[in-house]
Amino acid sequence: MTDDELIWRIAGGSGDGIDSTSQNFAKALMRSGLNVFTHRHYPSRIRGGHTYVEIRAKDEPVKSRGDNYNFLLALGDSFARNPQEEAYYGNEEIKPLTENLDELREGGVIVYDSGLLDASEIENFDERAEENDWHVYDLDLRGLAKEHGREVMRNTAGVGATAALLDMDLEHIKGLMSDAMSGDVLEANIQILEEAYESVNEDYEHTHDLRAPTGTQDEEQVLVSGSHGIAYGSLDEGCRFISGYPMTPWTDVFTIMTQHLPEMGGISEQVEDEIAAASLAIGASHAGAKAMSGSSGGGFALMSEPLGLAEMTETPIVLVESMRAGGSTGMPTKPEQGDLEHVLYTSQGDSNRVVFAPGDAAECYRQTRKAFEIAYEYQIPSIVIYDQKLSGGHQTVPEEVFDQEPNPDIGSVTTEQDLEEAVQEAGRFKRYMYDDEGERGGVSPRSIPGQKGGNFLASGNEHNEVGHISEDPDNRVLQMNRRMSKLESIRDELAENADHQTVYGPEDAEYGILSWGSTKGVVEEAVDVLNEQGHSVKAMNVSDMMPFAKDEVTAFLESVDEALVVEMNATAQFRRHVQGQLGRFGEKLYSLLKYDGNPFEPREVVSGFESRIGGEADLSQYNVRIESATGD
Repeated sequence: MTDDELIWRIAGGSGDGIDSTSQNFAKALMRSGLNVFTHRHYPSRIRGGHTYVEIRAKDEPVKSRGDNYNFLLALGDSFARNPQEEAYYGNEEIKPLTENLDELREGGVIVYDSGLLDASEIENFDERAEENDWHVYDLDLRGLAKEHGREVMRNTAGVGATAALLDMDLEHIKGLMSDAMSGDVLEANIQILEEAYESVNEDYEHTHDLRAPTGTQDEEQVLVSGSHGIAYGSLDEGCRFISGYPMTPWTDVFTIMTQHLPEMGGISEQVEDEIAAASLAIGASHAGAKAMSGSSGGGFALMSEPLGLAEMTETPIVLVESMRAGGSTGMPTKPEQGDLEHVLYTSQGDSNRVVFAPGDAAECYRQTRKAFEIAYEYQIPSIVIYDQKLSGGHQTVPEEVFDQEPNPDIGSVTTEQDLEEAVQEAGRFKRYMYDDEGERGGVSPRSIPGQKGGNFLASGNEHNEVGHISEDPDNRVLQMNRRMSKLESIRDELAENADHQTVYGPEDAEYGILSWGSTKGVVEEAVDVLNEQGHSVKAMNVSDMMPFAKDEVTAFLESVDEALVVEMNATAQFRRHVQGQLGRFGEKLYSLLKYDGNPFEPREVVSGFESRIGGEADLSQYNVRIESATGD
C-alpha cells in the first residue's frame, strides 16, 4: 500500500505522554515540509483510560481528520484500573490496541509494545491481520526504555520505530527533542531514539509499502489549535485581563492567556466559579481594560446572569464558549455542537449580543479580534463559540496569519472635553442618551471611571439616560429600540468589512452544503470528493450567528436546488436557526446529524449527501442520520 498521506495514530493511557509525544511528532512532520492536522481523543479521567492522537500529514493542505488511518503505534495503558477482562471496564491495559483495530485501513501498519501488550490475548487477532493485510511489528519498547532508566521513554522508542518503518530521517525529531530537553535527559532520549531506529532497520523486514510522504512549503508554517488562535487574537487585540475557572475544553484558552498575559503587563485571575469569573471581567472592562472570560457549557450556564448585566449596562466584554457533549456533565472530553441555542438565547430578556463561530484556527484568530473590535466599539458582549475538536486539534497555518498589527484601542470612549461640553449642555452626563447621532447607530457616549464629569449609574435595572432606574413605558421602548438597533449596524459593518461566511466549490453548483464552526474543513474535503465523483456541489460555512448573515446565506440558498446542513448535535440547532431567520427556505433544507462524541469524517458527509440526493449510499455503518426540515 502506497498512500499520498500518512495518518499516524498513537494510543496509550491518559498520563502516558501521548499528547506531548504526538505534538512533537506532528511538528517534526511539519518541519519536514508537510501539512498537518491532528485529532485528539481522550477520556474524562486524570490518569488511565484509552486515549489516542491521530496525525494526518500530506504534501497538500489538510483540513480535517481523514477517513480511518493507516499506521498504529499502540503503547498500552500503564495506568489501567484493572487489567482483567471480567472487570466492569474490561481489560484497560490492552485497549489501546483492541479499540483501534476497527478503523485501521487495509494494508495498514501496527507497532505494539510487547513489553506491556500481548496480542495473543486478542481474539482472532492473527486472522484479522491476515484478512486485512495488516503488517504487525511487536517491539519490546518498554524493555528498551527500562534499559535506559525511565519507562516513559518507551514513547521515544516508539517514535524511533515509526521513523524507521516510514523511512524518515531523525533530523527534525532530534531537533525538537533538543528544543525541549537538555543534559542527561536529552542524551538518554536521543540514545533510545537511535537504538529503536537502528534495531527496527536491522532486525525487522519491512513488509509494508507505506512511507512518509514528502513535501515542501511555500511559506513558513506554525502548528496551532483553535485555542491558540483565540488566545493570540485576544492578546493582539489588546486584551489585558482574563478571569476564569478551569473546565474542559475552555481551559486551553485560559491556560495560554495565563502564560502570556504577565509578560505583557496583563492580569489573569482564577476565581471560585464562573459567575465570579464573568462578573470580574465585566468589572475590569467597566474600569477601562479590554477583558474576557469564558467557560464550557455548564460553566457558561452560570454566566447567564452576568451576561444579561453586560447587555443592560452596555459594558463591552468578550466571552468564549467551548462546547462539549452535553447535557449536564455529558461527555466532557468529546466534541459536539449542542450549545448554539444556549449561547444565542441564554440570560433573561431579549438577546443583545454578537456571536461568532469560527471554523478553523486562522478564523479563530481573526474572528476573536473582530469580536473585541465589535464589543468595544458598540458597547455590547461578543461571544466566540467553538468546540472540543477545534480546541484541542492542531493544524498547520501560515505564520503570516498571526503577523498582524496589535490594537490597544479601547473603543468608543468619550473625551473629557466632550464630557465637559455634554455636562454643560444637559446638566449631567447622559451615559444612555436616546438621540445619539454618531456613525454607529444605537451607541451612546461611554466614559471610564476617573474621567472628570463622566460619573453615571450602571444599573442592571431598566434605566433612563443618566442611569436612574425607570419603569416608564416610553423610556423602556426608547432604550430597548436603541440597544437592539446596534445589531443592524453591526450586521451592515460585517457585511462590508468582514468575510466570515466561507464559500467553497463551483460557483454554479446545483446543490449546497451548509455548515458552521469546526465542520468547515471536513465539509470542504467532502465537496472535493463529491465533485470529483461527478456531483455538482458547493459549501458555505457560516460564522456570523448573531447578527445572522442573512444576505450571504440567502444568496447561497437561492443559488442551489437543495442544501444539506451538517452539524454535530441531535436537534439540528443550526438548521433551526437558519429556518428561524430565513423561513422560506425550509423545504430546501435537510440535516445530516452526528452526536456520538466523534467528529465527522469526509466519507460520512459524502455518504450523507449521496443518501439524500441519490438515495444510493448506506448510512447504517455510520452514527449519522438524515432529517428533513419540514418533517417529511
